[in-house]
Amino acid sequence: MKHYKPKEFAEMLHVSVKTLQRWDNEGVLKAYRNPKVRKLKKKLKREQRSLSRKYENLKKRGEKPATKRGANIDKNIFRVQKLHARLANIRLEYVKFVANEVVRTKPRYVVIENLNVKGMMKNRHLSKAMAEQCFYTFQTWLIHKCKKYGMEVRQVSRFYPSSKMCSRCGHMKKDLQLSDPIYVCDGCGHTMDRDLHAATSLLRATDYIVLT
Repeated sequence: MKHYKPKEFAEMLHVSVKTLQRWDNEGVLKAYRNPKVRKLKKKLKREQRSLSRKYENLKKRGEKPATKRGANIDKNIFRVQKLHARLANIRLEYVKFVANEVVRTKPRYVVIENLNVKGMMKNRHLSKAMAEQCFYTFQTWLIHKCKKYGMEVRQVSRFYPSSKMCSRCGHMKKDLQLSDPIYVCDGCGHTMDRDLHAATSLLRATDYIVLT
């Protein structure tokens, strides 16, 4: 897990975040990355390329992969399946770890946004990262843990303008672009990291559904 100050984080990532993250009470971003996942993904790519080459060689020889699959290909397939299973298990455990850490801070309430995950999955730039972060599983586990310890979980509508509405004066910044890492209010001049600002706006939302 890495810690970043808002300015440092904005300079580093600029456009978007493709990992689980949260802001703590001191305005420090905690980005959750698992080094094991990176190594396993590299290994998986190597195994997939190796498997692809084996199938290509079968085609060149005029053999059908379904009927002429050798022991080496079967072993390769098993290794690929095993790596997929390991990655899925690591991500599941990591999602639970992040949710548990949020609950351990003992907040009075937790605010989440009703994200349009289905729509985001259609975006070819985001779909892979979204699938890997297991947002639905994270939300389910977070609600379960909050309910267990008597914490309130508030869900804000996906149409709530958390990114565009100034968390200080309420002014709406309609021209905010995805490429803008820093939020600057045209009304009061309030300046803040875009993600931290959105989190602050969600925290102050008054229109929400209580899930626990």
